[in-house]
Parts: sequence; C-alpha cells; structure tokens
Amino acid sequence: MLDIIRIGENAVQAKRVLAIADEHSRVAALKAMAYALEDNISKIIQANKIDMQNAKENGLSAAMQDRLMLNEERIRAIAKSVMEIAMQHSVIGWVIEESIRPNGLRVQKVSVPIGVIGIIYESRPNVTVDSAALTLKSGNACILRGGKEAINSNIALANIIREAIASAGLPRDCVQLIDDTSRESANALMRLNGYVDVLIPRGGKGLIEAVCKNSTVPVIETGAGTCHIYVDKDADVDMAAEIIFNAKTSRPSVCNAAEAMLIHKDIARVALPKIAKRLKDSKVEVEIRGDERVCEILPHAKPATDEDWGKEYNDYIIAAKVVDSLEEACEHIYRYGTQHSECIVTDNAQAKEEFLKRVDAAAVYVNASTRFTDGGEFGFGAEIGISTQKLHARGPLGLKELTSYKYQILGDGQVR
Repeated sequence: MLDIIRIGENAVQAKRVLAIADEHSRVAALKAMAYALEDNISKIIQANKIDMQNAKENGLSAAMQDRLMLNEERIRAIAKSVMEIAMQHSVIGWVIEESIRPNGLRVQKVSVPIGVIGIIYESRPNVTVDSAALTLKSGNACILRGGKEAINSNIALANIIREAIASAGLPRDCVQLIDDTSRESANALMRLNGYVDVLIPRGGKGLIEAVCKNSTVPVIETGAGTCHIYVDKDADVDMAAEIIFNAKTSRPSVCNAAEAMLIHKDIARVALPKIAKRLKDSKVEVEIRGDERVCEILPHAKPATDEDWGKEYNDYIIAAKVVDSLEEACEHIYRYGTQHSECIVTDNAQAKEEFLKRVDAAAVYVNASTRFTDGGEFGFGAEIGISTQKLHARGPLGLKELTSYKYQILGDGQVR
C-alpha cells in the first residue's frame, strides 16, 4: 500500500539538507548521475524494452511509442543534458534586489529553492531524469509520479539516479519515484499539502485538466499544446512548407508540435498543395483535416469536424483552415489555442508586428518552427515543463523558474 505521508516526510527531510548544501555538492551529485546513466545503458534499455513490448500489445500509436522509446543515443543525450545542467551557473543565493533604508537596514531579496516539487507525467521516461536533475540543481527535492506506460523505465532510471546522488553524499530521497501508477496515487500526491510546495503536471490535455481540477497543492499549469502556424498572404511558401513539416513531423507527440495550420485565402491555392506535398515526405504520411475551402483545394483531405479545432492530436494529423485575414487567424488562435506556442510565416514587417502584439502565448514565433519551445533550445539546459499560465513563470521552466525568494534584512540594532 502506498505510504504517501512517508514519501512526503522523506522529501521534506531531503529539502532541509539541500537547503544548506553547497553548490559543489549539488554539482558532484549531478555529475555522478550523468556518469551512472552512461554506465547503466544496457540495464535501462532492458527495462525500456518491457515497456515498449507492453505498448505494442496495448495498441499505443507509433508517435506515442516513439515518445516512450529509449536507445543508446537517447540515453547518452539525456546524460549529456544532466552534465550541461550541472555546469549551469547556480541560481541559489542570488541577491536579486538590495536597498538600504533611511534607518540603515539593508534589505536583500535573495533567490531560494521552492522546496518540494511534485511532478505528475505520462509516457516520456526522459522526464524522470530531466526533473530530477533540474530540481536537484535548483536545491529542490522532488516526488515523481510517471505513467504506467513507462513504469519499468522510470523505476530503472530512478534507482540509478538515487544511488548516484547517495554516492555524492546527498540524501537519495532528494529524488523519489511513486511506483504505484493507479489514479489513487496521483490523487494522493495532488493532496499532499504540508509536504509538497508545488505540483507540475506534464502530459496531455486530459492529465493537465485533471490535476488543475483536483489538486489542493498549488499547480503550475503546463504542457497542453494546440500550436498553430499561420501562413500569411506575404509568406515564402517554400519556407512555410518546411516549417510546417518540421513542426508537425519531427516529434508529433510532443507539446510543441503543430496541430493546426491557418492559410490566408490569397495564397491558399498555391500554398496548400506545396505544404501537402511536403507532408507526404514524412515517414508516416500526415493526415490533413480541413475546412470546406481546404477540402476543395486538397481533394484527399478529410473534412474537419468541430472537435478538430483545438485538438491536440499527438499524432501524424494536422487540422487546416483557410482564413480571410490575419485578424481572423488571430481570433481563431485566441479561441482554440492553449497559450503555448504560435507562429506566423510572413515577409511582411507590419504583419509580423501585429501578430506578435495580438497573440497571447508563452512563445510567439516569426518564421520559425514551434518545435523550438524547449528549455534546451532556449539555453536553459533542459526544462521541467512548458508553463502555459502567467504566474509565477511562463514558457520553459528552467532553473530560475524553480526558485522563489526570501527577504533578508540586515541590521545593527534598529527598532521600530
């Protein structure tokens, strides 16, 4: 039976140790993690093979299987990311602001860890490592609860990570994995007030909505990505086709993949056939679900239903709509977007500026793939999720976003 209180108590004890640990100790633990991952590649792959076999037997889509799969190249890339996080500048103990009051009091605003961070996520085992590394570097303890699809991979990774941390002299309970993948375990973590300081969900729309609705612990809403690419009347059509191809097909199951394309009516008859032809080059041909005007231009497109607008497919499917203006495109994004990542393709400077001002999202792109919304691509080393809310952080959650602050007031006997 899951003893969630014990897990919470262990995390609180670990965060107290981390609060007084120096940067050298955290870096040593992270380096030990990176080396341990590389030393245990075969063990990780064996565990992942069990998950992959289960995924095939359960009919998991090709895109979701790709999300789950670990091989030597991916494990080495994960280990490299941990090492990059280790070498980032410390974000703990920064004096963010400082002032001296008229009475001589020195008031300092200083960055500190949040404390205990809970992460609920689905079928990407790399999240286990990314979360552990980012929380440790930022001085936080973490409680991880992954999905059933990746449970064997997650257990193997967590055991390796915990032993590496202990070998560097920090508590192994800096990182804890809940190996119970039932709904009850997720609900218990959502209600672990007094132990967990903040909860971060990573996954699809359903998971995120469930956590936001049911959690009594504060939540940073992340991840659900209904990302649009608007092809303006003044777009370079070849560029647009390449951007859409990359944004849809490079990793269709991730939250920064494009789920819809909006094409200006003045360019639609030229752009849509070129884009459709490029999408056929994918290893799995992309299904286009279009409105009436799209289906008239592309006879092979399937008619879109109301459910297709705003849908996060996580698959080789993209919705398509012809719009009359940039304003209509922005209104469509406002109605169906998730404030994650949105893009305009255009050579018109005025259109660029208008799109950047109108669209309210964590990341707004001009002439670039939405796939760049990623902590590593932004220079953060990695991220623990993509925040689609505005408090306390927005966009990729890197090390700085995993800190809070406190005020230190230094005096020499002042009284009020």
